[in-house]
Amino acid sequence: MYQPKQHSPDMSETDFQVIADIAHQDAGLVFTPEKASLVRSRINRRLRKLGIKRFSDYIAFITSQQGEGERKSMIYSLTTNISSFFREPHHFDLFANKVFPKLLSNARNGGRVRIWSAGCSSGQEPYSIAMTMHSIAPDLSNLDVKVLATDIDADVLEIAKTGFYHPSEIENISAGYQKEYFSPSTNGTQKGYLIDQRIRGLISFRELNLLHDWPMNGLFDAIFCRNVVIYFDESTQLRLWPRFEKATAPGGWLFVGHSERLSEKLGTSFQNVGPTTYRLPN
Repeated sequence: MYQPKQHSPDMSETDFQVIADIAHQDAGLVFTPEKASLVRSRINRRLRKLGIKRFSDYIAFITSQQGEGERKSMIYSLTTNISSFFREPHHFDLFANKVFPKLLSNARNGGRVRIWSAGCSSGQEPYSIAMTMHSIAPDLSNLDVKVLATDIDADVLEIAKTGFYHPSEIENISAGYQKEYFSPSTNGTQKGYLIDQRIRGLISFRELNLLHDWPMNGLFDAIFCRNVVIYFDESTQLRLWPRFEKATAPGGWLFVGHSERLSEKLGTSFQNVGPTTYRLPN
């Protein structure tokens, strides 16, 4: 039987602007009118899930007290969660060859080492960090070395916590790492690979909006915040980088995304020491 094509609800310019304003206010995300079709597509999924027919009704809901939870779900749907293992490999080469050996020496002398993956998405970045460290020091569980992995999206954090990945997601990982750190597994009806508990045990996953307070105690020896602030406007970026400086230990490292740079307007003490790599003086 012929089924007429169902048309998606229309989103007016006013609807778009309200959604864009909320995304900017709550999460620092920037959506220009050129992104209206993207926003419409992603929010349509929320309308279908909730059984809401019109954008205006959806906006009335998310701006009400009853819609606070959905407002967060809307932000999740608008964030871009693209990640892969060992993305931008030059960072991991530098981390393995120059950064971590000194941190490991400190840990073996009774010190603490803390790494932060800010905007960790579905976990590939923090797991890549942990595998890099463990390949150098298999006795990490006996040392005070931890990775904090945070993201604004609670849904992708749940995926990250499982440590379960589709075969296509681990294709770019070396055969040695695959053999050492992954084992065939299933998640419901899905077949894939599970990351070893030795790696999962090094990481703590936490929900965190970078625009809000950061409740962490202590400073970080290295921070990976890559391909995150690119989605923020300049004023938000200018507020964030100094906060990262305050969270970084003397001599600590900051790794950013391939299209991100620390503006000279900042006046921070971070020094550019390589491609998309910064460091604080000791």
